[in-house]
Amino acid sequence: MASKLKYSSNVYYGNIQSVLLSISTATLTKSQKKWRVACIVIYVSLSLVKRIVSKNRKLDARVLNALASPSSPHRVLEIEPVSSYLHEVGDNRGLYAKIDQRKLTEMVKNKNLDELRGFGGVKALAELLKTDMENGVHGDEEDLSKRRMAFGSNTYQKPPPKGLIHFVVEAFRDTTILILLACAALSLAFGIREHGAREGWYEGGSIFVAVFIVVAVSAASNFRQERQFDKLSKISNDIKIDVVREGRRQKVSIFDAVVGDVVFLNIGDHVPADGLFIDGHSFHVDESSMTGESDHVEVNSVHNPFLLSGSKVADGYSRMLVISVGMNTAWGEMMSSITSESNEQTPLQERLNTLTSSIGKVGLAVASLVLVVMLTRYFTGNTEDEDGLQEFNGTDKDLNDIFNSVLRIISAAVTIVVVAIPEGLPLAVTLTLAYSMKRMMADQAMVRKLSACETMGSATVICTDKTGTLTLNQMKVTKFCIGHEETGQDVSRVISQDILELLHQGVAFNTTGSIYKPKSGSVVEYSGSPTEKAILCWAVQDLGMDIDKLKQDYTILHVETFNSEKKRSGVLIRNNAYNSNYVHWKGAAEMVLAMCSYYYETTGGTKSMSKETRSQFEKIIQGMAASSLRCIAFAYKQVETGESKSNEDDKTTISQSLSEHDLTLLGIVGIKDPCRPGARKAIQSCRVAGVEVKMITGDNVFTAKAIAAECGILEHNQQVVTGEVIEGVEFRNYTPEERMLKVDTIRVMARSSPLDKLLMVQCLKQKGHVVAVTGDGTNDAPALKEADVGLSMGIQGTEVAKESSDIVILDDDFSSVATVLRWGRCVYNNIQKFIQFQLTVNVAALVINFIAAVSAGDVPLTGGQLLWVNLIMDTLGALALATERPTDELMHNPPVGRTEPLITNIMWRNLLAQSLYQIIVLLTFQFRGRSIFNVDEQVKNTLIFNTFVLCQVFNEFNSRNLEKQNVFKGIHKNKLFLGIIAVTIILQFVMVEFLKNFADTVRLSLAQWGICIAIAALTWPIGWIMKFVPVTKKPFLSYLKFFCSRS
Repeated sequence: MASKLKYSSNVYYGNIQSVLLSISTATLTKSQKKWRVACIVIYVSLSLVKRIVSKNRKLDARVLNALASPSSPHRVLEIEPVSSYLHEVGDNRGLYAKIDQRKLTEMVKNKNLDELRGFGGVKALAELLKTDMENGVHGDEEDLSKRRMAFGSNTYQKPPPKGLIHFVVEAFRDTTILILLACAALSLAFGIREHGAREGWYEGGSIFVAVFIVVAVSAASNFRQERQFDKLSKISNDIKIDVVREGRRQKVSIFDAVVGDVVFLNIGDHVPADGLFIDGHSFHVDESSMTGESDHVEVNSVHNPFLLSGSKVADGYSRMLVISVGMNTAWGEMMSSITSESNEQTPLQERLNTLTSSIGKVGLAVASLVLVVMLTRYFTGNTEDEDGLQEFNGTDKDLNDIFNSVLRIISAAVTIVVVAIPEGLPLAVTLTLAYSMKRMMADQAMVRKLSACETMGSATVICTDKTGTLTLNQMKVTKFCIGHEETGQDVSRVISQDILELLHQGVAFNTTGSIYKPKSGSVVEYSGSPTEKAILCWAVQDLGMDIDKLKQDYTILHVETFNSEKKRSGVLIRNNAYNSNYVHWKGAAEMVLAMCSYYYETTGGTKSMSKETRSQFEKIIQGMAASSLRCIAFAYKQVETGESKSNEDDKTTISQSLSEHDLTLLGIVGIKDPCRPGARKAIQSCRVAGVEVKMITGDNVFTAKAIAAECGILEHNQQVVTGEVIEGVEFRNYTPEERMLKVDTIRVMARSSPLDKLLMVQCLKQKGHVVAVTGDGTNDAPALKEADVGLSMGIQGTEVAKESSDIVILDDDFSSVATVLRWGRCVYNNIQKFIQFQLTVNVAALVINFIAAVSAGDVPLTGGQLLWVNLIMDTLGALALATERPTDELMHNPPVGRTEPLITNIMWRNLLAQSLYQIIVLLTFQFRGRSIFNVDEQVKNTLIFNTFVLCQVFNEFNSRNLEKQNVFKGIHKNKLFLGIIAVTIILQFVMVEFLKNFADTVRLSLAQWGICIAIAALTWPIGWIMKFVPVTKKPFLSYLKFFCSRS
């Protein structure tokens, strides 16, 4: 509400107090006086706050005009609602309080052109958002924080991650755990029924405790893995985007984008927020993630200037004005409702689950057999009690005794089931994958799909890019040729001004890079791809190019962006002073040369290009390429003014007017990109490991051969075999049969397109290879998806390429690809180690309990003891063996084939030998132990239990290496392994000596401990001897299948 107050016009406007005091109150009513007081309070409060916020802030223009104007003796002062001042006195929207964020958000979401025109267009909105269309936002911390406060940050609310309780509940739903709980309940019931509540709960209770510990460990491991995935997800989603702030083009995190930012978008980029098209050329986006429509949408300033967050740039480039961020975008709303799942089952996990299930079924079958045999023996009178009397004679036996005997038999059968289930296998895989993922992250490889860890270990072929992967991607122009002459250092002095002006045009406008000149006069900054930066740097430093002046003198009419098929880009520009139009092309030297009919000499004269001169240019290009230089040519043509004028509004026609014929060659530059220092060694290690490395590049065949020889894909002094180096078009034109025949021979494919790379991957897979592919461009996405393992580049890779890949190489270095190969083999090898170790435990325990139960009617290892063995062996054993680091020996073995069995013949040899030794020793203890050691039944059973556990501890060392005799190599480096061994021994000592009732054991003497350790230590020499025993290549289980089929 506005109150109207009279005041004297002679009062000085700066003295608020005198203004208020001089107002006449004689004619005011009681209610008016109350309003007068309220208005005075509001006005004085606002004045005080305004002074605190800014002492230099001026009063509202309307108030000043009213106070200062002498034209009338009285004025009306309207006190506006407080809301109109909020942006001045501390409302969190500050300077942007008058902007209706909701209307802006809905305008972009609904693609409402009328609403945009209502705002005055993109330029008016930029002014409203305090954005300079050329230089962007101020970009200081204060400006950015105000924008985040007013419009929100570019983040979205995610559903809370799964807590530990969720994984505990999930663990209890596991079939294995449910069976164990049922066994525990039965054992508890039988124990209490037979021995009473005071002592009968020990065995059943110990199984319950062991199960709960297994559940806790499993839940904690899965919870940790979930958190690790969440962390990796945050890193993966932290995309770097190109923005301009204070005139400087820079890369910032997508989460740091603010409303008002000017963002540069190129092919393969994600649109980071909702926004509006400022300018650009041939710009198309893929909105399928938002709308479900697969067709690419053209975006321009006339018909469709709207860009939606989550879209991907399919073609062209542009600048965009950010309008809405985070939860104010449709993408943000959608992503906030999606919960990321990390419960992906890798192929190896699925195979292990099948193995666990199969072993469990075997255990149930054996337990059922034991139950039938023992019940038969009991009811036929073939069992004796502790006094040596027949247990059941069918006449004078108490029903209560019969029931107790049956319960004891069932308990023994249940124990068989407990020992048969290897519940540690899935946990071992989880631990191995989680550990390796963490370590691979430190080694510059971010795993996006778990299965890639395992599959990479089986890779037989790696198809790699050249630029940035085998080379440093630090490009510099080292040669420049005009006509048939190579220019020296002072290029701008040697060539004519006409050519220089044309080269300036061709470089300045036919580029996706940019130049930033700091006002302070410091070093000029270049942005864009390494190739673009190298050319821009050369043009500025060697040719004296002034890009600001060129932008004033010329206007871009149309751009044809770089195309991986044509390998060139073009631009149509107009000279504003003379109204003349020029078409400029830049691209692969031999491609541009093919379009030229004339060429410039250094003097400025043009000559027609004959076959001889064309051949001379081709030799110049080949000579540059043989020196490992990337050759880029510049050509131009002046086109008719009238033609381009008439076509100015018709983009399709203009693109056709970018003539590709009768061009004049301006010059050829040679760009040096040095080979990475570690590339040769990494390729050599892959070769030793039986993995073939093929280079697929877009460069010409001579550059490709030179780099391939430099980094070891081709031998320097060796004659190249026919078919080892080919061009993409040649491979493409082969028949399917020819491709399949020649694909193994190919080592280098030059001038290849993304389709050629995809064809190569498909052919290799059809031949049975496990293929890993590196890629960085949007067009590489099909090949990355088709490959068994897709490896994208973290620095130069587009977001589309990263999304299509399984692993992101963070430093773009081929050495990191070789490291991933090592880790892949390490994961597979570590899991095989644990399988051998785990199955030795299970086979030995199962056979011992089965034979003892059938022959003597009782089992030496109780359910609680066996669960204790499983607990310490599964969790601690898995942790010890799963955290072994890769060794050089792994890279001397051939790749593991797709169909090779998980349990190899070498593993069968090792585990059967150790199991047999343990079975013989422990059964000897079972049947002759009392007489050999002159001890009672309880001590004998404790000796069996203690020896069994210690055998597993010593066998853990044997499992460190499946083939080599020296199992102690490098053990001093694995502190975790040694620590786990020590903890296991300490826990076993506590179990035997102090938890007698719980573990059903008695204390052992020092001599008895010595006997147990000595017998267990014999597993080392047995393991050493067995590794000299040769094994056949034919899988062990195939003999069983053959036997079954014959029978």
